[in-house]
Amino acid sequence: MAQFKLPKNSRVTKGRTFKAENVKDPKTVKRFHVYRYDPDSGDNPRVDTYEVDTAKCGPMVLDALIKIKNEIDPTLTFRRSCREGVCGSCAMNIGTGKGGTNTLACTTGWDDLPGDDINIYPLPAMPVVKDLVPDLTHFYAQYTSIQPWMKTESPAPSRERLQSPEDRKKLDGLYECILCASCTTSCPSWWWNGDRYMGPAVLLQAYRWIADSRDEATGERLDYLQDSWRLYRCHTIMNCTNTCPKGLNPGKAISEIKRMIAERES
Repeated sequence: MAQFKLPKNSRVTKGRTFKAENVKDPKTVKRFHVYRYDPDSGDNPRVDTYEVDTAKCGPMVLDALIKIKNEIDPTLTFRRSCREGVCGSCAMNIGTGKGGTNTLACTTGWDDLPGDDINIYPLPAMPVVKDLVPDLTHFYAQYTSIQPWMKTESPAPSRERLQSPEDRKKLDGLYECILCASCTTSCPSWWWNGDRYMGPAVLLQAYRWIADSRDEATGERLDYLQDSWRLYRCHTIMNCTNTCPKGLNPGKAISEIKRMIAERES
């Protein structure tokens, strides 16, 4: 499991255990080990254990977290919104044993995870605002820096800028990105150099506009990305593609940017 950004001289300790009550069948109980940290308290981070009767719970990990907050521990903090894998708010690290995967809690079924013990941590390599809520300020600042909107110089047409079906198809696998940051926070290059390396999610979004036939700033965009830190810290480890909950391929998008820069120089 990836390392989280913890305050200096701190360590994760074992926290409280909340037992399930009024359980008809003990086989329906799952234990959720949830990372807890409140920077305002001055306490070390801890992992609390919640026993949940899944017979009285929805099928997704997010359902279990909502049940925990509503019925067991209202102090638990996490982000969620759409519950349909569209908004990306509930991205977190979920797994069993010693491993975990960055994914969406709303599309991950607790029954799909082996065993009765499920570990839930915030996205790695980001400061933690509280519990399962990471601070995405730097991530969104990097996203803003690529100017993720259509840039044109030619006069606007009377109705719309047309695009052929073939050119439109080139955007498939790019526009679906929901900026959940699962891929970026699974990337070792971003863990080590996140202050300068753009990371897979932002580079995929950058390529989305480079690949758009209606955009007229391709040269400007490539100039910005042609940097030993912004782009070339990618070492094709491919964690990003393996973990994307939407099944996208940021690694391929990054390689396409590199290819276009190489072709332009030759």
